[in-house]
Amino acid sequence: MRILVVEDDASVSHWISSKLHVSGHICKLVDNGEDALSLIKKEVFDVILLDRVLPKLDGIQLLGLLGDTPHPPILILSANDQISDRIEGLRAGADDYLGKPFDFTELLLRLERLYFRTQKVASSHLIKIKDMMINLELHEVTRSGQKIDLTNKEFKLLYVLAEHPGQTVTRSMLLEKAWGYHFDPQTNILDVHLSKLRHKLDGGSKNPIIRTIRSVGYALG
Repeated sequence: MRILVVEDDASVSHWISSKLHVSGHICKLVDNGEDALSLIKKEVFDVILLDRVLPKLDGIQLLGLLGDTPHPPILILSANDQISDRIEGLRAGADDYLGKPFDFTELLLRLERLYFRTQKVASSHLIKIKDMMINLELHEVTRSGQKIDLTNKEFKLLYVLAEHPGQTVTRSMLLEKAWGYHFDPQTNILDVHLSKLRHKLDGGSKNPIIRTIRSVGYALG
C-alpha cells in the first residue's frame, strides 16, 4: 500500500513508518494538515492515516475540506478516543477510527481492510467516468456509445488513471504501473502514449477527459 501518515509527533510517525515499511508498504510523512491537504490533491495514496490534533489544520477540518472530492479511505488515529470523538470523526468523513495507545497489528489490519475494500469496488469489470465506459473484462472502451480501439499499453494507462478518478496520478506512478519502471527512464515514452490515448478518447472534443496537472502528472474525469 501507498500510505500517507499525517502525524505531528515525529517519534510516533517514524515508528509507524518503519513498522509499515517492514510490512512491505510505502509511506510518506507530513506533520500538519495544510501539507497533507496539498499532498492528497497532488499524489495518489491507497489509504491515509490521520491524526486528529494537528497544527495549521486539524484532522476534522481537513476532512471537511476534502468533502465529496475523490480521495483515499481515511483512518483517524487519535488520543481523543471518547465515543463522542469517534462519532464526530466518522460523521466528518473518516472511514475508521482507532484510539491511542494502539496495537500495531490491529492498526495494520484496519488499514488493510480499508485498502481491500476499495480494491474490491475497483475490481468491478465496468468503470463509468462521465460519458466513457471501460469494460475491464472485455478490454473495451466506449465514449458516448462509440467504441474506441486502444492498444494494450494505452488500455493499461487508461486503467491506471481510472483506478483514481478525479485524482492526480503522477508520472512516476504511471511509469511504474504501465511499464514496471521504478525510475524515470529519461525518455518521452509516456508522453507519446498519452498523446495517442488522448487523441483517441477526445478527438476534437472541447471537454477532454484526461487533464494535465502541470509538473506533476495527469487526472481522469
